[in-house]
Amino acid sequence: MLPGTPFIRTSRSSPVETSQPPFRATLGRSIRLFGAFRKEQTDPDHFYGTLARDTAAQLATYTDLSGALVADVGGGPGYFTDVLRAHGARTLCVDCDAGEMTARDGAVPEGAVLGSALAIPLRDGAVDVCFSSNVLEHVPDPWRMAEEMVRVTRPGGIVYLSFTNWLSPWGGHETSPWHYLGGHRAARRYQRRHGRRPKNLYQRSLYPVSAGAALRWARGRRDAELLDARPRYHPSWAAGVVRLPGVREIVTWNLLLVLRRR
Repeated sequence: MLPGTPFIRTSRSSPVETSQPPFRATLGRSIRLFGAFRKEQTDPDHFYGTLARDTAAQLATYTDLSGALVADVGGGPGYFTDVLRAHGARTLCVDCDAGEMTARDGAVPEGAVLGSALAIPLRDGAVDVCFSSNVLEHVPDPWRMAEEMVRVTRPGGIVYLSFTNWLSPWGGHETSPWHYLGGHRAARRYQRRHGRRPKNLYQRSLYPVSAGAALRWARGRRDAELLDARPRYHPSWAAGVVRLPGVREIVTWNLLLVLRRR
């Protein structure tokens, strides 16, 4: 970490379920995730808690989390860091928005670091795992963020990066599926219907990122090896869809890239 970067510690003690069956990407698991996904706006604790438990179990299939130092880039209120800690990891929650960090219960996550995903306030090779869930599409320079994640990961460490690709059914987030007619048009329609602007504003806090561009970026790295690329929420038998240009942009929904730092 950069000299002088503060850690903000709190007394949050919310219980986290630690006992889970081994991770399996089954159809039943996909159905459960999509069911929870429908409650993102109305019951964020349920949705993000469910997703965090699933994601930690998935991440544990790529690397041993016990004792690992994990940076959660764009971690906001710390749903993922809490569950990763329950798996034995030491965690840093990096976010540029203090308001997002306190959105859950008014408390900042333990081990929080205020900083941008485009200039992560950590030294080169500082962490064993650099993790980010659904943040890449919210930054104006996604590949700079991805490069920063690789930079702060030690040689042999793991980068876990997932995002919602623009042409997927949920690419426009709360303005979906009208984003297929254009991001600005979808935002205007949302405001007319709901009387307020969407949280995720096209070209301001939501940017179009494609699965194809992400795969080209990952495969072109000399400082990292691409270990896996798959639809994050889909059953294991659907992994091959990422090899189908065009189709993958719609069907993948959310692309997961797992890299090992060289």
